[in-house]
Amino acid sequence: MSQDLVVQIFRDFLKSTLVLMSPLLVASIAVGLIVSIFQAATQIHEMTLVFVPKILVISVCLIVLFPWMMNFTISFTVNLISNIPLYVR
Repeated sequence: MSQDLVVQIFRDFLKSTLVLMSPLLVASIAVGLIVSIFQAATQIHEMTLVFVPKILVISVCLIVLFPWMMNFTISFTVNLISNIPLYVR
């Protein structure tokens, strides 16, 4: 197994991780921004006010996107396992 191959596998892993987590991160950032604007407009500065909407939005995103995330993860894993003979050489 060459060093270039290890770097390529790690690069694919990082790319897959970014693709899988980016919808959740974007939704979390959007909700955080909306709640922050709401807090600034109403002068409510409760620190725990941000957590409940973020948890709800992330839960909904996970429920909606779970089939896609699972298929993406399965295809990545199948590709990784099917290429084991190439990695051994």
